Amino acid sequence: MSRAAERLKLLINHLDRPPAVITAAPTSIQTSTYDHPQRLRYTFDTDLLTPEQRLSYEENGFILVKNLVSEEDIDRFRREFEKICRREVKVPGLIVMRDLAIAKSEFVADQKAISKLQDFQEDPELFRYCSLPQILQYVECFTGPNIMAMHTMLINKPPDAGKKTSRHPMHQDLHYFPFRPADRIVCAWTAMEKVNRQNGCLVVLPGTHTGTLQEHDYPEWEGGVNKMYHGVRDYNPQHPRVHLEMEKGDTVFFHPLLIHGSGMNQTQGFRKAISCHYASADCYYIDVKGTTQENIEKEVNDIALKKYALDEITFKDTWAFRGRLVQGERTTL
Repeated sequence: MSRAAERLKLLINHLDRPPAVITAAPTSIQTSTYDHPQRLRYTFDTDLLTPEQRLSYEENGFILVKNLVSEEDIDRFRREFEKICRREVKVPGLIVMRDLAIAKSEFVADQKAISKLQDFQEDPELFRYCSLPQILQYVECFTGPNIMAMHTMLINKPPDAGKKTSRHPMHQDLHYFPFRPADRIVCAWTAMEKVNRQNGCLVVLPGTHTGTLQEHDYPEWEGGVNKMYHGVRDYNPQHPRVHLEMEKGDTVFFHPLLIHGSGMNQTQGFRKAISCHYASADCYYIDVKGTTQENIEKEVNDIALKKYALDEITFKDTWAFRGRLVQGERTTL
C-alpha cells in the first residue's frame, strides 16, 4: 500500500470510530480536539474498497472497477438476450421496451428495435449477473450485508436513426424508487462491450449525489423520448461532466441521487450493458403521494395493472413483486 493510502486509511479508521473514543494527538505545534468529527457517509469499511475509492465515492458518487465481470459471463448474457429477442425464451414479468424511432431490430426482421429488457429477475441466466460474488462484494460496501436486487435491466442502445431518440436524459435513479434511505441503494452497471462517447457511454455529474431528489418529467426533445425516460427538470448544464468510457467487463457503481444520462449512439451497432439496482434489505418503503414522484408512480402502476391483469395495485407492490434477496436476510423490503 502506498504511503498516501496508509495515511488515508488511518484517517478513515479515525473518522469511523464513535465520538467518545476520539482523542486529540499532541504534536510539537498544537493540540486539536474534534467535538463533531465528520464520518464517511456513503460506504462501509469491509476491507475491500481502498481508502482512495471510499473518499472518491464520498466526493463524486461513483467508482469504476476495471475488468470485474468475465468475458465468458458477458457472452452468456448476450446469448440469452438474443434468445429472448427471438422469442425462444419466455420470461414471466419481463418488460421488453422498443425504441420509438428505430424500425430495424437486431435479430428479428420487421420489428422495432429492442432498446431495453427490464425486470429480468425471473430469467435464471440473466439474473446470475445480480448474484455474481465479485459484484456482491462491492455492493456490500454500500448497502451492508443484507442485499436485495430491486431493479434489473439489460440496455441495448440502438444506432440512432437521426431523431436523437437513443439519448437518455439526465436523471436521478431515486426518482423511480419508493424506498429509502437513498444512501443504502446502489447501481451496478457493467459494459457488455467497449463503451465510448461514439456509441453513447454514461455521462455523470460528479458530486450531485450530495443534493436532493429533483423534479423529473419527459424532456421536450426533438424526435421524441422513449417511454419512462424521465429527465431532471432543472439542473446546472455548466456542471462539470465525466464521460465513463469503459471496456467489456468494466463495472461502475453509483449512488441513486447522482445525476447521469447517456448520449446518442452514433455508430451502426447496438451498445449493450447490464445492470442491477441493489438496496439494503433494511430499507423501508415510503408513500410518494404529494411528492415529485407521483408522475412516475402513476406511469408504473398503469403498466403493472396491464402486466399482472389486476384491478388495483400500489407502487410499493410493484417493487415488492420484483425484489429478490441475493445475500443475507430479507428484513424490511
